[in-house]
Amino acid sequence: MFKVRLKISYDGTNFCGWQRQTNSQNTSIQSVLEEKLSKVFNKKISVIASGRTDAGVHALGQICHFRAPRDPRGFPLIRALQSLTPYDIVIHKAWIAPEDFHSIFSCEEKTYRYYVLNRSRPSAFFHRYSWWKDKRSLNIDWLNQASNYLLGKHDFKSFQTKGTEVKTTVREVREANWTRGKNGLLIFTIRGSGFLKQMVRNIVGTIVDTERLNKDPSVIREVMEKVDRKAAGPTAPPQGLFLVKVKYPREIEEQCHLIPS
Repeated sequence: MFKVRLKISYDGTNFCGWQRQTNSQNTSIQSVLEEKLSKVFNKKISVIASGRTDAGVHALGQICHFRAPRDPRGFPLIRALQSLTPYDIVIHKAWIAPEDFHSIFSCEEKTYRYYVLNRSRPSAFFHRYSWWKDKRSLNIDWLNQASNYLLGKHDFKSFQTKGTEVKTTVREVREANWTRGKNGLLIFTIRGSGFLKQMVRNIVGTIVDTERLNKDPSVIREVMEKVDRKAAGPTAPPQGLFLVKVKYPREIEEQCHLIPS
């Protein structure tokens, strides 16, 4: 058996999320990949990703792995898999990974971006990839002041949606900032050791809602100190969120061998 690591991107609009589900009208990214990989290898394949993105959430650099029953270097794996997958899932790279590699447990850092379209008119093309906020121009300096309170190691339980049991709700945020893009886009980038269920969307919804109420940016610190989801604001919609990058230790990267495309 060969452990294979994949880097993929996907438009999450038409999927029920990463994880396979039996009670959804839409299919999942996981179930599509498992079905197509099973055809490629003529054997049932299970795929594990670095994290489970929700319905409507997108990925630019999701990492997943599976066990292949034969050497994937003996044929054009990426080309074979891409020919079977729909247009909204793209296979970018494949590696032979060391036996101790795990998409979830080997991960040391993730980066997400959230896009807010802050202008008077929506976009006919970008509405699937941003949250349209047209009430008034958001104060980017205020947004960045509020986001500074997220930096460091904190208990982020106030930004956790119920549904997934975890050993601890303490996480470390290493970067959290807002930048202004073109055509009214505001871009929130957050990088950290790991994230709780819907944590990024809850942070964005809370910060944007709090700015609208003209409160002091330090209210974000107060929300975290209460360790209570009820103390935070609404959950931002899924379509603005992108998983951008998943980072692994250098020693693991050096043991992963790229499979020619």
